[in-house]
Amino acid sequence: MTDTRSIIVTGCSSGIGAYCARALKAEGWRVFASVRKREDLAALEADGLEALVMDYTDGSSIATLVDTVAERTGRRIDALFNNGAYGQPGAVEDLSTDVLRRQFETNFFGWHELTRRVIPMMRRQGHGRIVQCSSILGLVAYRYRGAYTASKFALEGLSVTLRMELEGSGIHVSLIEPGPIESRFTANALAQIRENIDLVNSAHAREYKRQLARLDGSGPINRHKLGPEAVHEVLRHALTATRPRPHYLVTTPAKQGAMLKRLLPAGLFYRLMRSLD
Repeated sequence: MTDTRSIIVTGCSSGIGAYCARALKAEGWRVFASVRKREDLAALEADGLEALVMDYTDGSSIATLVDTVAERTGRRIDALFNNGAYGQPGAVEDLSTDVLRRQFETNFFGWHELTRRVIPMMRRQGHGRIVQCSSILGLVAYRYRGAYTASKFALEGLSVTLRMELEGSGIHVSLIEPGPIESRFTANALAQIRENIDLVNSAHAREYKRQLARLDGSGPINRHKLGPEAVHEVLRHALTATRPRPHYLVTTPAKQGAMLKRLLPAGLFYRLMRSLD
């Protein structure tokens, strides 16, 4: 039995997952980095990571991932960082039920399936860390992000409940709630809105032009956007602290949004959020 701590990190093709997987390996973790597309394996393997294919919408691939990691580690999984996700923009009335269901399959149900599969091993070994990369949109709603917001609100509720139920087991659950982070997230969102939303005939067509400008980079630059190292900094605490926090807000907009939601009357807060571009 090796003393090297093992962790599964999902969504490692780019952005937060790619950065955190490499950073954790440099810190001595044995990292099992999952990607959805086979062509993304090589870059991770070139950096010495144990890369595996896993699709949150495919239960058999989730089972295969856990079984493979368990076999390689002698059934020891010290930590799980659920991170792989995407955002489906669009007004709520323009979201078909199938589009909303696909958002939940990737951002919520797949995370639940993977989490349930690692908990029995963590229980047997008497310790474990489960860290969910949520979003400030899991705490604060924002217009034209209803599908993503709903999936993250669901994740918040389920994860906090899980944290309470696992108290005393040695397994700790934490949520990271980033605001804007440099990644391919917006590029992927741009593809999703073009594929699944009727941008021309919608009652929100005029607003969609503004939304597209935000997503394709032709609109105003978000000066508060941080690099993925900001997420790694709090992830490290969640994985190693004796008493990891239940929530880790990342970026100034995320911290401000959570604070204002606590302090302002609901009606005033919603009007403020409605006024944001």
